[in-house]
Amino acid sequence: MYFHRKLIPALLCGILLLPAMLAMGQTGSTAARRNVLFIVIDDLRPTLGCYGDSLAYTPNLDRLASMGLLFERAYCQEAVCAPSRSSVLTGLRPDQLKVWGLTQHFRTGNPRLVTLPEYFKRNGYVTASAGKIFHDPESHQDPASWSIPARYNITKNDPGHKYILPENLGSGKGNATERLAVTDSAYIDGKVTDAALQLLRQVKDNPFFLAVGFRRPHLPFSAPDKYWRMHEGKRFVISNDQPPQQVPSLALHHSQELRGYRDMPKQGPISGPTAQQLWQGYYATVSYVDAQVGRLLDELQRLHLLENTIIVCWSDHGYHLGEQGLWCKATNFENAARVPLIIADPAAKQRGAHVKELTELVDIYPTLLDLCGLPAHAPLDGISLQPYLNGAGTPLKNFALSQFIRPYNALFHEENIAVMGYSLRTKRYRYTEWRQMRSDAIVARELYDHEQDAEESANIAATAAPGAIAALHAQLQAVLDK
Repeated sequence: MYFHRKLIPALLCGILLLPAMLAMGQTGSTAARRNVLFIVIDDLRPTLGCYGDSLAYTPNLDRLASMGLLFERAYCQEAVCAPSRSSVLTGLRPDQLKVWGLTQHFRTGNPRLVTLPEYFKRNGYVTASAGKIFHDPESHQDPASWSIPARYNITKNDPGHKYILPENLGSGKGNATERLAVTDSAYIDGKVTDAALQLLRQVKDNPFFLAVGFRRPHLPFSAPDKYWRMHEGKRFVISNDQPPQQVPSLALHHSQELRGYRDMPKQGPISGPTAQQLWQGYYATVSYVDAQVGRLLDELQRLHLLENTIIVCWSDHGYHLGEQGLWCKATNFENAARVPLIIADPAAKQRGAHVKELTELVDIYPTLLDLCGLPAHAPLDGISLQPYLNGAGTPLKNFALSQFIRPYNALFHEENIAVMGYSLRTKRYRYTEWRQMRSDAIVARELYDHEQDAEESANIAATAAPGAIAALHAQLQAVLDK
């Protein structure tokens, strides 16, 4: 057989590329495929410099925001880990999944669902993860989602998982804060970054979906001392440290998560000095995680992957730091429902801009499919945010829906759910209905006018015009009926 000598290099190139082409299946060439770095941060509210927080020190997340779009009004679907993460990773709302608390796994009632990383895996991507992506425990890390077994329990629950000091390592919860002059990799999120960098080097020659999940700023506020020192001497002040006026008791909780730590009061107010220590710890752990994000960005740059990698960074829910008399999450208020969301696409027309329109975390799944040119996947409850990255100024939706369960112990025993609070965020209002699970009867309402009361300090549902309540109820019901 005779081949023209000019054809030989092309034939050799084709032979060398054949395995990669076969791996891509029907979805195109490796060169045309863009990677995804999927960063999840636990319990992070928008305490970032790029969100206008003057007390924050977050140069790396600010850098990421300058590379992409920052969504100012993004909301989670439920302000606790398992339902929120399940919702993002399946593209479905908690009611669709029947996951409202911390113990139920989304596959129990939905074994055939295709998760976001699983969909990328089916479309020729190498999918890998380090750290907390799905909620705990290790048995819930969904092997079907990953090409490479999940690097979930990086620490094996040994020192550095939550604590290092021996006095905090006993059974149960130790202190709510811990600071030591140690390296970043002495604590869990530095270890997660180490594992993520190893994975990045392993998958860099293939189209990849790499998920990296950081634990801080979740309690306990444990971080190396240098991050605490970044916030030394800062005075953290909140103006609304009391529950909203006329608020139904269903909307509140007793900050049980915080009070479970050994050095926290079991009841009564959190003292001023204790609150200052907690605030400093929260901001310190945010700066610690920010440094880990910086290590990921630097490695992408070193490997010449930045120009071909879409980066999405989000938090599973917000956080109360004493506002409305509450600590931690597990409410329908703005502080618990609003989250940071940054999407950096090197091919986007818009960079360094802020999107002020309402968005939801459930929108991440369809957005990433669009940005990577993958076929649409149904059913999904969110919408693609790609038009914003292409410069669209027209709002894509006029609401964000969050929800939460009561009583509080239903987080761990979902069969005990008595009431569900559905909270509709519109451009102006937060409107919440608390409904009995069995009858759907409305047992309480909340309404907060964010044009007049951005801190949600007064529930005006009882005094608002009936027409306004009726319109918001109709809008909420239309969203629930979809």
